[in-house]
Amino acid sequence: MRKGSRGGRPPGFDEERHKRRNTAERAISRLKKHRAVATRYDRHRYAYLGTATVAALTVWLRT
Repeated sequence: MRKGSRGGRPPGFDEERHKRRNTAERAISRLKKHRAVATRYDRHRYAYLGTATVAALTVWLRT
């Protein structure tokens, strides 16, 4: 049902796009469970990239 300004889903709702966005948001949420990634303690870009990579590998290996 298309409700428009009366609430509900917007008329331009794309279900496939929503699925991809939800997947990305859940992945970011899992990465932020690692404290060093969420707070960004590292001073240099390469160190933060390494920390984020290790966190991503940990998430990937646990799933």
